[in-house]
Amino acid sequence: MKKIAVLTMVRNDEFFLQKWVEYYGRELGRENLYIYYDGEDQTVGDFCEGANVFVHPKIGSQVVAAEKGRLKFLSEKAAELFARGYDLVIGVDADEYIVVDPMVGIGLGEYLSRQDIDVCLSALGLDFGQKLGEEDDLSLEKSFLSQRHYAQIGTRYTKASIIAKPCRWGSGFHRVKGHNFHIARDLYLMHFGYADRRILEDRLGDVDRMAQGWEKHIYKRSRTIKYATKEKARDFDWWMPFARRVQTWCRPPYAWNKPAMFELRIVVRLPKRFEEVL
Repeated sequence: MKKIAVLTMVRNDEFFLQKWVEYYGRELGRENLYIYYDGEDQTVGDFCEGANVFVHPKIGSQVVAAEKGRLKFLSEKAAELFARGYDLVIGVDADEYIVVDPMVGIGLGEYLSRQDIDVCLSALGLDFGQKLGEEDDLSLEKSFLSQRHYAQIGTRYTKASIIAKPCRWGSGFHRVKGHNFHIARDLYLMHFGYADRRILEDRLGDVDRMAQGWEKHIYKRSRTIKYATKEKARDFDWWMPFARRVQTWCRPPYAWNKPAMFELRIVVRLPKRFEEVL
């Protein structure tokens, strides 16, 4: 088995971080989790016990500059982990979970250990929403995928999150600078940051986030809830191979090393086999 680390930087996101620690700790071992709290005003949660946790001085005050600084910092930390003997490093936000399709029959660590990765590997992005009128508030007491079933196929979340050597991530882990990407089969990056109306409302009331300039971004991305509620849900097992092929070959004109998908708005319903994975 390859030695695999996963790292993140978090600020005011305890809810999703609890699930992050639980999920990646189970899949890769808590001793391989590296969590950086952004700001010395942050309090480390008890649920982080067993992980490697660091409280770092706050990086930046505005969202764009802070994000660039954050990914520069995390790229440097990933390089340090490679120097310490790790074979792979995964970089994800606290509300992002990389999941192997249960039909493959193996966990994340074994799946990645079987992959031949030159520089980076991407999981196919799924941006989860909340189907209002059908799905209640998201709870940590049950698996996320037993509570959320609808996701938009999202090129923004087909990220170059998994790296096999020191390199430089672009903002948000969306790409690795100077390198192309490869999308793995049966591997999904599941984003839950906009999958709950109550949490979104709390974020809009977060003075710290608003001061950093997050308001426009949150309103824009919250459309995922509208799509999950109103769009017809398509068949997951048909659309996933199609999306992987399209995103592999199509590129936006402004970034050759990011995926594109003709601006298609496709919402899928996850099969029942996923319900207890995450």
